[in-house]
Amino acid sequence: MITSILLPLILIVGMIIIFSGIFTVKQQSAAIIERFGKFKSIRNSGLHLKIPIFDKIAGRINLKVQQLDVMVETKTKDSVFVKLKISVQFQVIRSNIYDAFYKLESPADQITSYVFDVVRAEVPKMKLDDVFERKDDIAIAVNRELNQFMEDYGYDIIKTLVTDIDPDVQVKSAMNRINAAERDKVAAEYEAEGDRIKIVAKARAEAESKRLQGQGIADQRREIARGLEESVDVLNNVGINSQEASALIVVTQHYDTLQAIGEETNSNLILLPNSPQAGSDMLNNMVASFTASNQIGEAMKKQNEEKEQQQQSSKRKSRPRPQPPRDISADDTESDV
Repeated sequence: MITSILLPLILIVGMIIIFSGIFTVKQQSAAIIERFGKFKSIRNSGLHLKIPIFDKIAGRINLKVQQLDVMVETKTKDSVFVKLKISVQFQVIRSNIYDAFYKLESPADQITSYVFDVVRAEVPKMKLDDVFERKDDIAIAVNRELNQFMEDYGYDIIKTLVTDIDPDVQVKSAMNRINAAERDKVAAEYEAEGDRIKIVAKARAEAESKRLQGQGIADQRREIARGLEESVDVLNNVGINSQEASALIVVTQHYDTLQAIGEETNSNLILLPNSPQAGSDMLNNMVASFTASNQIGEAMKKQNEEKEQQQQSSKRKSRPRPQPPRDISADDTESDV
């Protein structure tokens, strides 16, 4: 009776003991086996057996790439407090699993300490602007320092990144104001340059317009003169002399002008004088003006010619006269001897 009760119990206990010696290790991890508190072996991923009661799993270690974010507050060379976020990517070296498990109690705390030490040694050498520009140099310095020390503990520092730089709020506000003022200055310079270009272009257009306008007026007057010349020639061919032809042309243009003014119903223009004698008076005044101008021109021409003659005569008088050659007499010859 007792045997029938103990046998199943022994079987159950035996099964429990056997199954307690079976364990599995996940992928990208390792298990540390100890026997009576002493390191026995390292088991990688898969199904494994251990001696129940004698062996135990002391711990498991992660072999994946891990990331640790460290926030460091420090002061720059120009006395600005800034916060830096340093992201450290690390991994346990497979050949140094023993060191990684037994030498460090908390690898995250160890890495954090080294990050603080390196950052607070490098950033105070830089100004705030240099921190932004040379953040890669900070990351390289942290990575170099961590690799040098953490390799002895079985950890490989894969990559170190400066993922965030956060200055003080007042400093950021001042930097934004400086940036905005600089951009306003550049915008004002571009607007002024645009206005200058518009003014120059407008001046050039006006100059070109005046030139073309003057050229048009000159062409118009040239054609009018040519038309008048042809009209005078036609009238001369029918027995009308030049003075009569000029009078006839002036009177014709005078009445053409009156006709053009009369065609405008809303015109407020008044042409004075508008008597029939106006054309004749205008012609007489023009002839008198031309005659007077010709006389003045002839007098000025004569005066200039007289002035040139006086200058030439004064130049001739100022020239030295050549001396005649001196004859050598007998007395001079004897005195020389």
